[in-house]
Amino acid sequence: MNIAAVEGWVETPLRRYVDDARARLALLLHPSGQVLAQAGFTREVDVMTACALAAASHATAGELGRRVDGHPFRGLHYAGPEKQLFMGVVDTARGQFICLTVFDHASSLGLVRMYFDELQRDLSAAAPPLEPLRAPALSVDFEAELNRNLAALFGRDVNGGTTQSGVGGLPLS
Repeated sequence: MNIAAVEGWVETPLRRYVDDARARLALLLHPSGQVLAQAGFTREVDVMTACALAAASHATAGELGRRVDGHPFRGLHYAGPEKQLFMGVVDTARGQFICLTVFDHASSLGLVRMYFDELQRDLSAAAPPLEPLRAPALSVDFEAELNRNLAALFGRDVNGGTTQSGVGGLPLS
């Protein structure tokens, strides 16, 4: 099965999961709906739609769980006549991700859940740590500095009046 991944560290664990669990389709996505990796999809529009729906289902199940049980539901299963769906949460050093898995009669919920537990461990071990946040590239008073520099550049004082100097503070001739 062809696997496409945005970040390389997810490809090997997802490939092993899809093969071992005998999944037909799999998505690894951020809770916002951004895809991290996919397996088995042939059209981009299907991936985008599945991501949007999975993110919405995850958010809904999380809120229902908080209201009913006091904590978010972390897994979801649906059994249709021909295909089944399993959705679970994966926690890594890079944050939380959602894994959506579609499987058929060639697999079972027990098999998918067992290999999903392995996928969680593999992704947690493979995830590189988040890079520390860098200081903002722009200073806090960027706008004030910009206005001062533009005023100096065009021979105006900060309050909008004209000064007697030109570019770089040189006198006008």
